[in-house]
Amino acid sequence: MANICMVCDKRPQVANLVSNANNRTKRWVYPNVHVIRYSLKGQRNVHRGAVCTKCMKAGKIEKVV
Repeated sequence: MANICMVCDKRPQVANLVSNANNRTKRWVYPNVHVIRYSLKGQRNVHRGAVCTKCMKAGKIEKVV
């Protein structure tokens, strides 16, 4: 599964892991996405996909139970 949010298109980023000796190695930072059933705000059709927790908390979607 690709870690991409279906609402805001947030994707994995490349960052540096910095040691105490200031050595830098590349690492991946993944968004916190969960596969849920949701509907966009103000719409009635239901989708199923990966949505990041920031979009859930911001109220951009409504979770369908």
